Amino acid sequence: MVPHLVTALTGPINELEQRVLDSMPAIERWFRLEWMEHTPPFYSSVDIRNAGFKLAPVDTNLYPGGWNNLTQEMLPLAVQAAQAAIEKICPEARNLLVVPENHSSNTFYLANVAQLVRIFQMAGLNVKVGSIDPAIKSPKKIVLPHGESVCLEPVVRGKRRLGLKNFDPCTILLNNDLSAGVPGILEDLHEQYLLPPLHAGWSVRRKSKHFRSYEEVSKRFGKLLGIDPWLINPMSSHAEGVDLATGSGQDELITHCDQLLTKIRRKYKEYGINEKPFVVVKPDNGTNGVGVMTVRDIKDLEALFQKARTGGSRAVSALGSEIIVQEGVLTRERVHDGVAEPVVYMMDRYVVGGFYRVHAERSIDENLDSPGASFVPLAFSESAHLPVPGAKPGASAPNRFYMYGVIGRLAMVAASYELEATDPDAEVYE
Repeated sequence: MVPHLVTALTGPINELEQRVLDSMPAIERWFRLEWMEHTPPFYSSVDIRNAGFKLAPVDTNLYPGGWNNLTQEMLPLAVQAAQAAIEKICPEARNLLVVPENHSSNTFYLANVAQLVRIFQMAGLNVKVGSIDPAIKSPKKIVLPHGESVCLEPVVRGKRRLGLKNFDPCTILLNNDLSAGVPGILEDLHEQYLLPPLHAGWSVRRKSKHFRSYEEVSKRFGKLLGIDPWLINPMSSHAEGVDLATGSGQDELITHCDQLLTKIRRKYKEYGINEKPFVVVKPDNGTNGVGVMTVRDIKDLEALFQKARTGGSRAVSALGSEIIVQEGVLTRERVHDGVAEPVVYMMDRYVVGGFYRVHAERSIDENLDSPGASFVPLAFSESAHLPVPGAKPGASAPNRFYMYGVIGRLAMVAASYELEATDPDAEVYE
């Protein structure tokens, strides 16, 4: 079922949609050439916001959970993409070990693991789930709400390989974002493929670096289409050494927010946009939506600092010392009675599905990745690669989904640049 799109059906997004559809052959060729030069992340998901006047990614995850939100109709695409991805890396692959997060009591997360197991089994691999959680000392079968089950087994580390008792995988798929750091058990594996690589984890990765890469991509793509790259790029800046509890870095954060709000106001004036600009302050590393705050006015920061001084907010304490200040992109999408944003899922270089993250209790300028969110599938399986020629801009769901897929893939190109730049094994040419 395709959710009814209640979006802003006028203004620059419709011009952008028309431009994208008219340029489809050039766009697909551009992506083909990128993938000849760069390696896409093994899998990824991208949160996108559609403001009606702007369509931009706001977060890119290289260890996506939520695969359980993809529908049965999307699975064939995911299976084909998984086959292509594995074939490229290890054509003779037989055994795959999935290493999940240590959330053995979170059945929603484990349903995501079960879906990944299903996808790779259908891609022709023997798949098992190996936990690095010290609490898992023997195989533990967990029955999930819909009747399926996941068996978590303790990993066994040899001198150069990681596996399970009586299971020796040639490929290890991490579904663990390493935000707590890289466990030694995953390091120095010389005879196995580890996907994604360890430097894709949050112990190394920074959102500010990703969005710098994305800015470069959006400029080149904007040139290809003849559009202002701002229409697809959220501006951002980066503050370091911030400790809100002691007040350290407070002035720097105020300056970053003030400068970015000024830049957004300028852009809104240029495009005749009658909306209140805002910025989003969030940790520069880490995922799961914690520590994400909307700042509409510099005065909002005073309340933030007050909470930090009193220790009265989990969100503030989750901010950490490295902060990204990002242009806020409001969302004009609604599904049922809730504000919504599309999330696009990709494997290798292919869009394989997605869903709307919907939150009935949040407003159009707030973070939707928070408790209370629900998920409505997008019909990508039929639509992402099949735009409808000649449809009136803004009126066709397949055309809008194709646009989401293009933006998702641009973020994926940016992630490939980012991973190349942080690869500890990359050859350095003088």
